[in-house]
Amino acid sequence: MYSTIKKKKPSSFYFYLGLIGISAVLIGFFTTYITPNLNGTFKAPLIVHIHGCFAFGWIILFTIQSITIRYRNISLHKKLGYLSLLFALGIIVTLLPVGMFQVRRDFNNGMGQTAISQIVGIVTTGLMFLSLVTLGFLNRRKPKIHKRLMLLATIVILWPAWFRIRHYFPSIPRPDIWFGVVLADTLILVAWVADLVNYRKIHPALLYGGLFIITENIFEVLTFDNSTWRSFAHLIYNSLS
Repeated sequence: MYSTIKKKKPSSFYFYLGLIGISAVLIGFFTTYITPNLNGTFKAPLIVHIHGCFAFGWIILFTIQSITIRYRNISLHKKLGYLSLLFALGIIVTLLPVGMFQVRRDFNNGMGQTAISQIVGIVTTGLMFLSLVTLGFLNRRKPKIHKRLMLLATIVILWPAWFRIRHYFPSIPRPDIWFGVVLADTLILVAWVADLVNYRKIHPALLYGGLFIITENIFEVLTFDNSTWRSFAHLIYNSLS
């Protein structure tokens, strides 16, 4: 006897966004991480590789989770959800050590004060990611809120990948604007449009969370490396040294 229940195709808006995220990581880190590792020229402590595994693993799990919901496999979705929390914790725990490595490396390569100023953006990224994941977990019984917060958390953690795509276009001026804001935040705009098309309004969690991320990214571009920023960067850097 054949089953009359038809499985839905494992594809959805969130699934495609996950694939875009995976592609962004592979493209963005291809010249700065993947190729140097294949060539044996990438030199970094083990914590950098561990952090990369956690961050990439989060994006892969986000993509898989959209499939579990598509197939209505709630049990597996919950199990993978707790695994995602472990990956999120791994990202947070390894973020500052990796950030400090990047700051010291760039400082030694002649970037000077600008290298130290990077630590502020690293901290704010970690705080936004942690806040969104925490709120997403607390709202796990409210699917409409939960999935949008997890999407925003994924968008936040994708920022380094988008920004590294600037290496393919060295002639483009102000990469901090075009790659750090416009390209990095495009997925938020796409998510807003999807909500409008499907529900005729943008869900508040996605609207206000997205607005906060965009505003924060613009604020960083406008204030990066000014005197106040530098003072704050030194405060963080000295406390972590």
